[in-house]
Amino acid sequence: MSTEAFQGRHVLVVGERLAPVAQEALGQAHFEVAGGDQLDALGSPHAGMELILIDAEVADLTALVGAITALAARPAAPAVILAGAHLPASLVRALMKLARSDVIEAPFTSADLARAASALLADVAAPPAPANALCWTVVGSVGGCGASTIAVEIATALAQRAGERRVALVDLNLADGAAAAYLGATANMRLAEASASPERIDAALLGAFAARAGDGLDLLAAPRDARAFTKVSQTAVCRLLEVACQVYDWIVIDLPRHHQSWTLDVLAGSDEILVVSELTVPALLAARAMASEIETELPTGAAPRIILNRLASRVFGPAPSLAEAEKALQRKADGGVTSDWEAAAASANLGGAISHHRPRSKIVRDIGLLVDRLSQPHAAAHKRRA
Repeated sequence: MSTEAFQGRHVLVVGERLAPVAQEALGQAHFEVAGGDQLDALGSPHAGMELILIDAEVADLTALVGAITALAARPAAPAVILAGAHLPASLVRALMKLARSDVIEAPFTSADLARAASALLADVAAPPAPANALCWTVVGSVGGCGASTIAVEIATALAQRAGERRVALVDLNLADGAAAAYLGATANMRLAEASASPERIDAALLGAFAARAGDGLDLLAAPRDARAFTKVSQTAVCRLLEVACQVYDWIVIDLPRHHQSWTLDVLAGSDEILVVSELTVPALLAARAMASEIETELPTGAAPRIILNRLASRVFGPAPSLAEAEKALQRKADGGVTSDWEAAAASANLGGAISHHRPRSKIVRDIGLLVDRLSQPHAAAHKRRA
């Protein structure tokens, strides 16, 4: 196999000094690296793992024999290549219990390692390349304008339409996000802890971060922490979203309105940017300013859409009319959501999307229309600006 032929293969390397040779030999694979003292990584490799490379000289012999024996007892165990010199018989016997294994004796070259890996993986079909996920980002122009509610409802509506596709809602309001409370779900995303080693964020860790928040919808949300934004690195946020795009088909991001070091990275990777505004003059002016800032900072990115929330169903009232709102925005609004305070409050108190508790709500109807419109092929013509 050429290095391109290993594209998409998932490889665990045990022993950090083996990692450079492995990356040269299998350059197009997805790598995870564990130290020689981290043999517990062999006990439960994630479902996509296909090959494990072990530097036998950096691991305790007894622990390594036990780890390989336990691995052999697992159904559909991945292939294993053991690298080292003068390996003891007990270790070789443990290796022989695996359906697919090999020993490569030191010293060896990256070409030798590539040939051994090629032989073990020859009869194993490569996994299909993951489709690029569609990413929709929702951000409020001011606090309390209902952006999180709209993000929750959009994600829920997509999950209901998804079929076999996977949908995730990612709450990046790391300090005080509300998505978990709205959905009655657990905030499992320990992103501050993962920031110490962001390269270890993979599909398995993402699965530990995720909480099921309804049929077909996973929630990635962090526990409340007033200092979270100072603890979470830009690299960790970008790595999290990169892995999420490999795991999920559709991602909805609830983005904080205050600019963070990773805000532009998130917006640049978004297929749709929805700026939510309520019908007050300060919120409309803030939405206009935010949309203009995004267009200036990302001239070739997704064109921001402004969504007007809490539209009044009555003809007369103190709120600006749609025409007056668009005059303040100096642009057309791309969608609107009718106010239904009772439905929104009841669903928040019960835990779950409005569509679960009040499926006839005008909010559910309007969100459904918005999702249908954005999902249509012609929406791509709006998505990118030349």
